[in-house]
Order: sequence, then structure tokens, then C-alpha cells
Amino acid sequence: MENPGSPPGGNDLGEFLRARRAALDPHCCGFPDDGRLRRVPGLRREELAQLAHVSIDYVVRLEQGRTRRVSRPVLDALADALQLAADERAYLFTVADVTQAAPARQPAGQRVDPQLQQLLDGMHDIPAMVLNRRMDVLAWNRGAAALLTDFAALPAPERNLIRLTFLDDAYRSLYADWPRAARECVAVLRMEAGRNPDDRALTALVGELTVRDPDFRTWWASHQVRGPRQLTKTYRHPVIGTVTLDVQQFGVDTQPDQQLVAYTAPPHSPSQEALRFLLPWSAQPDDHTTNRSRHY
Repeated sequence: MENPGSPPGGNDLGEFLRARRAALDPHCCGFPDDGRLRRVPGLRREELAQLAHVSIDYVVRLEQGRTRRVSRPVLDALADALQLAADERAYLFTVADVTQAAPARQPAGQRVDPQLQQLLDGMHDIPAMVLNRRMDVLAWNRGAAALLTDFAALPAPERNLIRLTFLDDAYRSLYADWPRAARECVAVLRMEAGRNPDDRALTALVGELTVRDPDFRTWWASHQVRGPRQLTKTYRHPVIGTVTLDVQQFGVDTQPDQQLVAYTAPPHSPSQEALRFLLPWSAQPDDHTTNRSRHY
């Protein structure tokens, strides 16, 4: 049985295969009730082997982590048998290929280019920030601080959107549907953990959240994954009330591990009017928003 608190890069392939196998309905996969007691939910190993046209022993070795180098045709067959969505299929190929790729070199620190910080500061009508792959907040503008939280008032290690989502009560209360938003965070983090199994800071973040939050522990063990996509989030803000915003995500060409995230509202919508009220109010000078870019 999987240890829910296992760090990224342990037996991600085997744990993912077991989790996705357990999530399938045998009857929907063409296996009628044969009268045998099912001790665990989902497909049996022999049923997955049958659907993927591989041996049962091979499935056992994959799930136990005794082999990880799998050919592309076999991975495709397993993905089809498990009915994986596009993000899940990409994650399967990532964690199955870890022994074939050199570990990614981790930079000593990350700094946002001054030109990018200037762009953030010039986005007067749009809350925006720069994140890395762990969702650490590296830089932000006044609008993002007014919408979400005063990042400058937080110690640098606590400026992480996933950590805030689970461990900060005020930030958590911003979400109109916290469970949905929190599960999405876990799915994004799980995808990044598969891509970067040697990221010590990411492993430490997962370990802390696993210990401190039971919901994170449960959702992490479910092995749900999600890649970048168009998002819409609804917040309950203490000043402007409920707003529904589109979350735009843009890669930073000069820093592959960074992305610019901006929050926009549909034109002429109540949410846009609410932002127009909030952002001028947030533009008053204060001592916290100087030197908003931090070195991680």
C-alpha cells in the first residue's frame, strides 16, 4: 500500500498506475461480475494486463517499482487501458522516463528580470505576479497584493500559492469553492513533481503539507494530475465582494521555470467594475510594496 506521505520521485510510476487502476469501473471496461470478491476497488491487475496486452507479471513489476524503463508502445497501451486524459498520459510518460533523463540542475536562486518587474508595475488595471514551477511568488504588483494578500508582509519561504491555499486561513477564505481550488493546486504540484523529481524545495513543500494538512495528504495520494490550462476562479474578497476572474498564464522566454500570471474580468462585467474599484484604492503608496522582487 502507498504511503500517502511519500515524497516525489519514489515509486511515482507504480503508485500512479495503482491509483488509476483503482479509479476504473470494471463493468465499464467490459468485465462482467464473475462472482469473485473484489478486495480492492477498480480493475484487478490481470484485467489491466489483459486490456494492455502485457503479462500480469509485468504489471506487478511496474507497480512495485522493479522496472521503470518502459517502451513507448507499452506506455501507450497502458494509457489506453487506463483511459487516461491528456494530462494524465503526459504524466505517465514523464514518471516512466525518469531513469532515462539527466537530473535537472537546480539554480542557486531565482530572480525576476527588472524589465519583467517593470511590466508588472505598469499593469495598473490588472493584478499580476510571477511564479516559478513550485508556485512560489517571485514578484507581484500592487493589484495582486490587493486582490490576494500582502506578499511583502510574508517571509519569503511562505510566499507560495499552494502553501497559502492550505495553511493560511485568510487566503483560504478567499476561495468561493476552496475544495475545488485546492484539489487543482495539488494536481498541478503532482505534475511538477513528476517532471522534477530532484527538486529538493518541491519535495520539502510536499512533505510539509502532507504532515500539516489531512486534505492535502488525501488528495496527494490520489495521484490526480493537471497541466496548464485556461482557468476561471471565483473569490470572495473582503472589500469588493464576490468576483469571478479569468486566470491568464504566460511563459517567460528568458526564464523557462517562470510564468507570468494575470487576473482579468470579462468586459463590462460586475467583476470588472469591482476590480476598477479595488485597484485605484490599492495604488496608494505604502512601505511594503517597495522591492517586490525577491531572490529565492
